[in-house]
Amino acid sequence: MNAKKPCLVCITGPTAVGKTAISIQLARYFETEILSFDSRQIYKELNIGTAKPTVEERKGILHHFIDEISVNTPFSAGDFQKQGLQRLKALFQKYTTVIAVGGTGLYLKALTEGLDVFPEINADLRKNLQEQYQNQGLAPLLKKLQELDFVTFQKIDKQNPQRVLRALEVCMQTGKPYSSFLQKNDVKRDFNVLKIGLNMPRNELYARINARVLNMIEQGLIQEVQELIEKNFDFSLNALNTVGYKEIYAHLNREYDLNTAISLIQQNTRHYAKRQLTWFRADTEIQWFEPHQYSQILQYIHECT
Repeated sequence: MNAKKPCLVCITGPTAVGKTAISIQLARYFETEILSFDSRQIYKELNIGTAKPTVEERKGILHHFIDEISVNTPFSAGDFQKQGLQRLKALFQKYTTVIAVGGTGLYLKALTEGLDVFPEINADLRKNLQEQYQNQGLAPLLKKLQELDFVTFQKIDKQNPQRVLRALEVCMQTGKPYSSFLQKNDVKRDFNVLKIGLNMPRNELYARINARVLNMIEQGLIQEVQELIEKNFDFSLNALNTVGYKEIYAHLNREYDLNTAISLIQQNTRHYAKRQLTWFRADTEIQWFEPHQYSQILQYIHECT
């Protein structure tokens, strides 16, 4: 690691593991600011269901990419990469260390390594694939992906329709495997990157997730979704296709009762945490700790910077 460069300390891991608390402790210690790489906390209207740090927690520490745009505003990983790097350039004029925190793996990759460049996708092709998924499910699309790009088929999260559809779009649009567009070399940044992952035994993590969901209900998640409905927000928006919001929306549409909605939120959040861990474990640059190991985390940062 180049000691002359400033350092971006990235705190990541599954949802509900305790990233916020550690990031705030570190920001206070280093007297710096925090950049969030959470793809949902950026939206002003999504509060309770995204587990944003509270106003009290944020007191005295400037947080970036929290409460900055509306759910109606399209915002991609590419947008985050561009704006995030601009923000870091300004921050590193003031600080030698900046804390980044979040659980969106693609946003972390965008910030630290850069995103792969893919071609524009024809709107009709995208629509046709979406209709196939809606009418036939994911199985035939996975079979098609296996035929067109076996490398991606082996690696892809087969429970994630969005990723399967994206890979197929590129294969069918270009006639080339999706995997052929992946970067062979990482983009070099003008700052050092230190990645720290937080995890804990699965039963403890799942208990925290279940308790957090119940706490969200107590805090008013149902009312938050009701207000979004009353303000005529379109729940087909990508931003609102979020665990917690989509289940409560379905409950309010009388698709199932509240207990079922709560159970589904807990289940879907546990599944999301599992997918996050699969993504982050593939990143060999991440050094793993448990959330109670703050002193060890701090020592590790000092040793590496």
